[in-house]
Amino acid sequence: MADTTQDPVFSIEKLYVKDLSLEVPNAPQIFLERENPQINVQLRTESNAVDEGIFEVALTVTVTAQLPGDKTVFLVEVAQAGIFQIRNVPAEDLEPIMMIGCANILFPYAREAVSDAVSRAGFQPVILAPVNFEALFQQNREAAQQSGTDVPIQ
Repeated sequence: MADTTQDPVFSIEKLYVKDLSLEVPNAPQIFLERENPQINVQLRTESNAVDEGIFEVALTVTVTAQLPGDKTVFLVEVAQAGIFQIRNVPAEDLEPIMMIGCANILFPYAREAVSDAVSRAGFQPVILAPVNFEALFQQNREAAQQSGTDVPIQ
């Protein structure tokens, strides 16, 4: 008797910068400041189906540098995206694959884009620390369960 189950498939079809934005609202005066800014990093991962078994996952990293008094030094936002083929996996495994596995693949590229953009703006590069996407996924899932809502795959 032949085995009719198919092996799971995961492949990277394409990686790309979907959006890149850099703002230096207080230039040129901001370059005369001597204080070190406080850096704030926000992450967001979204996914959507492109076709049968084909998904786009986008990791958006927003980095804001501010001086005391809410004076913005710079703001950079990078949406690093990828098209992934994910087939023959249970539906309940799709979300963790995209929000953890795909995010882990995209993060080094987003990290490089942020560092490069900040350097090109005339500032010291921002080197983002590694991120534990599995822990973030679990925290978001627990928060959603406590609030009584499902964690959507966006």
